[in-house]
Amino acid sequence: MLDKLNVEKIPVVILAGGLGTRIADVKKRIPKGLVKIGKYPIIHHIIKIFKYYGYKKFIICTGYKKNEIKKYFYINKKSLTYKDLDIDIIFTGLNSNTGLRVKKIKKKIKDIFFLTYCDGLIDLNLKKLLDVYLKRKKLGIMTVINPKSRFGIVSMNKQNIINDFDEKKILKNLWVNAGFYIFDKKIFNHIKGKNPIFESEILKKISRKKKLISYKHNGFWKCMDTIKDKIELDELWNKKNPPWKVW
Repeated sequence: MLDKLNVEKIPVVILAGGLGTRIADVKKRIPKGLVKIGKYPIIHHIIKIFKYYGYKKFIICTGYKKNEIKKYFYINKKSLTYKDLDIDIIFTGLNSNTGLRVKKIKKKIKDIFFLTYCDGLIDLNLKKLLDVYLKRKKLGIMTVINPKSRFGIVSMNKQNIINDFDEKKILKNLWVNAGFYIFDKKIFNHIKGKNPIFESEILKKISRKKKLISYKHNGFWKCMDTIKDKIELDELWNKKNPPWKVW
C-alpha cells in the first residue's frame, strides 16, 4: 500500500480561522497565519515543510479576516513556493470552533488527510508519521512531544530544602498534543453537535474508543501562542539554520 500511495493526492488541511489575540501583530488586524516569522508568514513555513515531503494539495480553513488570506495566496500564487501547488481556501465560519471547521470540509476529503494548525513549527519526519499511521490501521494518529516547562522546576527534600532548580527543563514524563495529525475520512462520523471543539470533544471521544494512536516526536516543536513565542521563532530563523527548515 505504501508503494501505491501517491502523497500528492493526500490533502493537507490547515486550520487558519483564529484571531491570534495573544500575538502583537493582531493589532495590525491580520490573521494569525499571516504573522511573519522572518520575512514570511508562518503558514508559508508550514506549507514548505509539507511540500518538502511531496504534498501538493492544501485546504486552508479560514475564518477571521478570510479575505486577507485569500489575497496573500492570490498575490503569491506564481511564486516559487506556491506555483505548483493546489491550494483551496475555504471559509469555515467566523465563530466556528475547530471541530466545526473540520466538519465543513467533509466533501473535500475522499480518503485520508493530514490536519494541522497555522501556528506550529516542527522538524517532524512526515514520511515516518504516515508509515506508522498506515501500519496501525486506526482512525487517526496524533503527534505528541515532551514540552519544555515555561516555569522553573524545583526539586526539594522532605525538609523543603531545594536540591535543584531547572529553568528550562523538558518534562520527560509528560506528552502533549503537537497538532500534527492524520485521519481517515471516517472521522467525520464522530464530529457531531452544532459547534464542537475538535481537541477537547472529538479527540477525547475517539481516544476513549481506542481509535487514536500517538506518534512520539523527540525533535523540535514550537507553537506560536504569544508574542514571546514569535520573538523566539524569529531569533531561530535569523540564525539561518532554523530547526524546522527541512527543505
